[in-house]
Amino acid sequence: MNRLSFADYHVSDEIKRALAVLKYETPTEVQREVIPLALEDQDLVVKAQTGSGKTASFGIPVTEKVEWEEKKPQALILTPTRELAVQVREDITNIGRFKRIKAVALYGKEPFAKQKEELKQKTHVVVGTPGRVMDHIERETLALDQIKYLIIDEADEMLNKGFIDEVEAIIKKLPSNRVSMVFSATLPKDVENLCHEYMKEPVHIEIESTGVTANTIEHFLIEVREDEKLSLLQDVTVVENPDSCLIFCRTKEHVEDVYSELKEAGYACERLHGGLEQDDRFGVMEGFKLGKFRYLVATDVAARGIDIDNVTLVINYDVPMEKESYVHRTGRTGRAGNKGKAITFMTPYEEKFIKAIERYIGFEIPVIGAPNQKEVAGGKAAFEEKLSSKRIVKNNKTARINQDILKLHFNGGKKKKLRAVDFVGTIAKIPGVTAEDIGIITIHDQMSYVDILNGKGSLVLQAMENTTIKGKKLKVSKAIK
Repeated sequence: MNRLSFADYHVSDEIKRALAVLKYETPTEVQREVIPLALEDQDLVVKAQTGSGKTASFGIPVTEKVEWEEKKPQALILTPTRELAVQVREDITNIGRFKRIKAVALYGKEPFAKQKEELKQKTHVVVGTPGRVMDHIERETLALDQIKYLIIDEADEMLNKGFIDEVEAIIKKLPSNRVSMVFSATLPKDVENLCHEYMKEPVHIEIESTGVTANTIEHFLIEVREDEKLSLLQDVTVVENPDSCLIFCRTKEHVEDVYSELKEAGYACERLHGGLEQDDRFGVMEGFKLGKFRYLVATDVAARGIDIDNVTLVINYDVPMEKESYVHRTGRTGRAGNKGKAITFMTPYEEKFIKAIERYIGFEIPVIGAPNQKEVAGGKAAFEEKLSSKRIVKNNKTARINQDILKLHFNGGKKKKLRAVDFVGTIAKIPGVTAEDIGIITIHDQMSYVDILNGKGSLVLQAMENTTIKGKKLKVSKAIK
């Protein structure tokens, strides 16, 4: 049956409402194939490329199936990178927003104690990298006895990064009566073996229709000498004048060089590579999503963690060494049905890498000439006008779903014997407010956070200044975080 709208799926009104706000209207092919089977608790092995909409294909069934009342995690999603863990956590939170689904991301380079504290709260979904998830399992800070769903995302990349043994060790510790889903762009033998060993008669789904790379992307090559790349980059950006642009380099040294040059030339740009602190990396990602700058110069570390529907141009400043990286890099544009363009700079000695990429993607990338002086001069005025204006982000899903939400901070928590029901009971009595207007509640020892939905935040804030909770007068304010 060909479902044409998310409204056709048998999911709760809370999930449908979130999908409407997020502007999920017509399911992608992977979503049409996966969602009905996942809602029936079928084990699945799904071969689908990046940018095909697979996060929602497991995110919608998982948020639908988890029970809100249960305190312990019911779904575990494993990802190969920290960036992807954070991205998936955000998507799950957005889809489950009105059902008050709490998702936690676990990854290295972030304090263990902070994550341990988060896991003490009611947590429905855990998203994490294998190493840190195993760490929490061994230290008994992650309860596994209620896990009903295991999702392994980008399984081929787990293999490339050498995580497959850790993934197997985690699987062995999970309840056997669970639903398992594996998503992968390719299906190497080791991944297939893993599926056969630990899954119950999985249905294989292969999304082939768009080839290796999305058909919404135009691909081009420009031949250039290494010492002319920087001036070519400036000419190309002037002529293309993109709304937003990702520039990929092979090394962090190249990233720094290109970033400095563009900054010097007045571009609104940022940089991203493995040498930056984790918080800085997330800050840059967030800034790019929110449209704070137009150009992002990055190593491959960013190729998998950025899910923005309107990157209009990807420039491969350096040809990627691995053919798969080409697909992941260029897959950052042409997402969600939008058109995109990918331009690769090729120096004479890089031809062999390009040939390998072309064999992999199944077509030759057309070679075009560098922009000429006339084209550059003709594009200059429009380019400078855009350079001085702020980038408009049309489709930041998280901002859209959060626009009617206010997070309130209360200066009391577990030490004052406060529970979620106490907050719900008190806030729902405010005239004009119902339990449906109360979102995720997080209670720490000394303080608590409550999300107020549907634009009712200021009403609740005002009322709570003179209201007690469980007989206790608490200070209430807008949360900073």
